[in-house]
This record gives sequence, structure tokens and C-alpha cells, in this order.
Amino acid sequence: MVGTEGSPRAMSDGHNTDLDQPVTDPGLEPHVERWADADQATGRRVYREILLMLGLVPVLAIAFVVLYFAVPRDATIHLGPLYMSAMSFSLGTTAGVAVLLIGLSLIQWGRQIMSDREWIQERHPLESSKDEREAFITEWKAGVEDSGVPRRKLLLGAAGGAVGMIALPALVTLADLGPKPGPGMRRATIERTIWAPGIRLVNDVTYLPIKAEEVEIGQLINAQPENLKDLEGVELQRAKAKSSILVVRMDPDSIKIPDSRKDWQVGGILSYSKICTHVGCPVNLWEQQTHHLLCPCHQSTFDLGDSGVVVFGPAARSLPQLPITVDDKGYLVARRDFTVPVGPSYFERDSRHDYKKGDN
Repeated sequence: MVGTEGSPRAMSDGHNTDLDQPVTDPGLEPHVERWADADQATGRRVYREILLMLGLVPVLAIAFVVLYFAVPRDATIHLGPLYMSAMSFSLGTTAGVAVLLIGLSLIQWGRQIMSDREWIQERHPLESSKDEREAFITEWKAGVEDSGVPRRKLLLGAAGGAVGMIALPALVTLADLGPKPGPGMRRATIERTIWAPGIRLVNDVTYLPIKAEEVEIGQLINAQPENLKDLEGVELQRAKAKSSILVVRMDPDSIKIPDSRKDWQVGGILSYSKICTHVGCPVNLWEQQTHHLLCPCHQSTFDLGDSGVVVFGPAARSLPQLPITVDDKGYLVARRDFTVPVGPSYFERDSRHDYKKGDN
């Protein structure tokens, strides 16, 4: 509402229109020096507190590693009616306190040592000019100076050491992902099965032993080692995945048996791994006339009448053959374990000495 001479007048609600305008220069409140800056003793005490917190982090990280190996995995801690895993409690406490100390030390550093002066940053175009870039470098150096690092050189090293050491517990727990897959571990696990000399071949459904004289020409039997029934749980599943076999009888005059495998068969009865050498699928499609065994997943085809060589498909290795014979009662038994690893190929797998077509 304007008066007769054009000067601002009070609004009808009692507010002055001048108060509704933006503040031209809000300014900054006067800077009040912190006690840690004003009193050298207090500043040194804060400095020592931060160093102490950061120095405890490596100790807790090492304690984490020691407890990881020292505390039994089945040990428990009882708190009245409640109980918890001793290992989980120990590892959680050491790792949690270490992370907490890093956080507290950084907060104390920012509040008590770094500069607490307020700065005004004016808005500017997205593209920085040369002068602005040079000004940024100058401000960066000033910020480094305000951080207190040049005057208290141990801070940055202590912080870096604390953050670096806190990664140690995480690296140690990677051991829970499983054993290191080195050559020795592979030879003791995935490259061997439970087949051994004298282990009977049994039907994989009835677990009845297979008598050689009862196997007919052209017949294919899914089989397992007799000692598989002694296993349980995960151990059973792992053993079954590697030891599954096929028993097939063919006319000896219609197949090729290399000299090195003359004693691996019994009157035309041969046994091969059931696990495809491509990606580990179970092969079970049997063509009696051609003696070919087809994998239904990716159509790899193996010739069981010629050492299990690949005649079609993506598989790169022959189907491993299990050496067999008969016991004193005429039942089929293994002569030994497979002489090459069963299952699919992998990066570390050395296939140079596997069986090839024409092996003799």
C-alpha cells in the first residue's frame, strides 16, 4: 500500500514491506577460536587421543586374525538364558571396535584439529577458467595446511595404517570360501574318486552287484561303486557326482581295444564315466548299433567301442574309462581308480596325456 507521496507504509497486517525483501549481505558470524587451538596442552591431548585410537586399530585387526584361528568353531558364550557363537562374538567385537575407532578418530580430527573457519563459495559457470584452476590449487594447499597434517605428520600415516589394517580381517575370512585350489588340493579332491582295487560295481538303483555272465551284448547299465552306500550327506553327493559310471557290453569283434587296455575289460564288458567331459552333464543316450553314447545337453557324442573318443560335439576329451575285472565269484570289480580325472575340463586341467583315438 503506497502513501500519497510514494513512500512505503505499513501493511494492514502490521508487517513492513522492507522486511519481505531478500537480505543483501547476510555476512558471517564472528569466528570464535576453539579451545584446542587456543590452548596448546589441549591441542596436544587431542592429537594424542586420535593417535591412540588409530594405533589400536592394527592391534584389533591382528587380534581378529589370531581369534579366527584360535577360537574353536563350536565354542559358545552363555549370557544367562542366551548363548552365542564364541567365534562370531570375538570377530564381531574386534572388527566392530576397530571400525568404530576409525570413525571416532576421524570425527575428532575434523572437529578439533582441522580448520573450523567458514568459507563462502560463490557460484560460477561449469567451465573453470585458468585463474579459477590456479585458485583451486591454492585453496587445496591451504586446506592441506588447515588439516593439521603438515604440523602433525603422524596423523596421515596413522590414518592410512589404520584403514589399511582394517582390511586384513576381511582378507583372512576369504579362507572360508573353501580350500586353496592348488595342484595338490585338486589331486586329492576333484581329480580322484572312491573307486579302488576290488570295489564291486553295483546297480545305481538296487545296489545289487553286477555279475559279468548276466550282462547281455548291447545292454547298458547305470552303476556306482559298492562303497558309496557307506557315505552320507554332502560327502555322499560329492562322491556320487564323480564316481557314477556306465557298464556296457559289446561284441569284442566289433570294437577296438588298445593294447594298453586289454585287461581293462571282461569279454567285451567295459565301464566308462557317466560324466560328460564338456560341462559335466550325465550322458546316457545309448546307440547299440553304432556304439555311440550321446550327451543330451550339448550333443557331445562318444564312441564307446573305440576308447570313448569324441566323434561329435563340443567335448574336447575322451570319456574316461574305468579299468575292471571280475572277482572270485564272477562279479565285476574295479582294478583301480580312473587313471585320468573325470568330469569337465577347466583352466588348470592338463589334458595333454589323456587318451586319444588310436591309443595303444
